[in-house]
Amino acid sequence: MSSVGIDIGGRRKGFHAAAVEGQNVIAGPQQLTDVNTVVAWLREINPKVIALDSPMTCAPSGASSREGERELMKEICGIRFTPEESKLAGNPYYEWIICGRELYDALERERGRRGWEVIEVFPTASWTVWVGRRGKVSRARWTRQALDSIGMGGLPSRRLNQDDRDAIAAALTARLHAEGRTEDKAYGEIVVPERHDLDDVRRRASGPSA
Repeated sequence: MSSVGIDIGGRRKGFHAAAVEGQNVIAGPQQLTDVNTVVAWLREINPKVIALDSPMTCAPSGASSREGERELMKEICGIRFTPEESKLAGNPYYEWIICGRELYDALERERGRRGWEVIEVFPTASWTVWVGRRGKVSRARWTRQALDSIGMGGLPSRRLNQDDRDAIAAALTARLHAEGRTEDKAYGEIVVPERHDLDDVRRRASGPSA
């Protein structure tokens, strides 16, 4: 059963999507232009779980962040806070959140027919759980080394960009969630992999033991 991760960008950047099955990337990572294109791509893959790297909800009215985000920042890694909904409109910085919410709405319409489970993830938190904090290393180098360490197969021969790598991390987090291998503690809507060592990541990426 496949799982999908989608990195969300603004209108110009679009979406980066990847699907994994076992220890292999089976589709993508690839850039998709709009919500309708993403949904059509997902229908072809028909995954069990879809993980979006975008806030599922906004902060409560009058708040500047969600409680789960604050907990995640305290315990795992830094995260960009999601403001209350009234702060989104007219601010170009938050365009990616608006695009993400449009995709959530589209997937909600599909969920009843397809049986898809849709979750929110934060790839930086997943990378941190798997290989430790980034420290002073560049984000690009950190995630390249992390992806190499996990040992996923089926990667394209071309050079992957940060959005590609984050889509793969989101897809792997979706897969672990489907297997019941994410944290019991809730960080609001944000799903985070269980804390474990790198050898366990490799084993889990390969799928359940026979």
